[in-house]
Amino acid sequence: MSGHSKWDKIHRQKGVADAKRGSIFTKHSKNVTIAAKNGGDPTMNFSLRLAIDNAKRDNMPKDNIDKAIKKGTGELEGVNYEDVMYEGYAPGGIPILIEGVTDNKNRTTPEVKSILSKNGGSLGAQNSVAWMFEHKGVIHIDNEKIGDPSSLDELRRTSKDELMMELLDSGAEDVVEEDGLTVYTSFESFESVRKYLEEKNIETSYCELDWVAKDKVEVDDKKGEKIAKLVESLEEHDDVNSVYTNVA
Repeated sequence: MSGHSKWDKIHRQKGVADAKRGSIFTKHSKNVTIAAKNGGDPTMNFSLRLAIDNAKRDNMPKDNIDKAIKKGTGELEGVNYEDVMYEGYAPGGIPILIEGVTDNKNRTTPEVKSILSKNGGSLGAQNSVAWMFEHKGVIHIDNEKIGDPSSLDELRRTSKDELMMELLDSGAEDVVEEDGLTVYTSFESFESVRKYLEEKNIETSYCELDWVAKDKVEVDDKKGEKIAKLVESLEEHDDVNSVYTNVA
């Protein structure tokens, strides 16, 4: 995973990219549809609940979400989607994981390979870099959602410190202060921590199951720009959901 310490910048860049390609609802529809294959009730299907929450966070209309669910359950005719994961290398040998959803793997694979090649990267074999990452929950809470924004700094600090302790007690593995709080959980405890925040009525700006690098590396500005360009090019592909590296 790259960049979760630069929340404002990431959200601004992602918003620009999403507006540019105009396909964010299409991506959410795919995710909701494939999650609904395991059941159309979000209270019984955690993957579907997460997909719906993420779609709502990007203001996807309810009708679109409902149609995507019905396509997944078979109530409406739809395309047969499957999850895909690609492993490879960004410029400088930086490991990269690419998650996506496609209705035609024979189309998506060469297209992803081409994007990598054109941007100084390469496609790797299965398990070539996945071992460098761990599947974890990543949740971000903006500062203004913590405590009372009108309170004194000292009181807000106390509120944040208390929340950090409560999150750890609820199952979080680590809580880091960076433009608010970034919460890391194991795959297994992600739902319990998410439910805790929901019960506390604490709004999150990011709540996903991500592939988090076990060890992160620093890169110089020139290499960083090349990697950022590759990541952006991959994210612009309609079948790509998320891209992860080990760049700090």
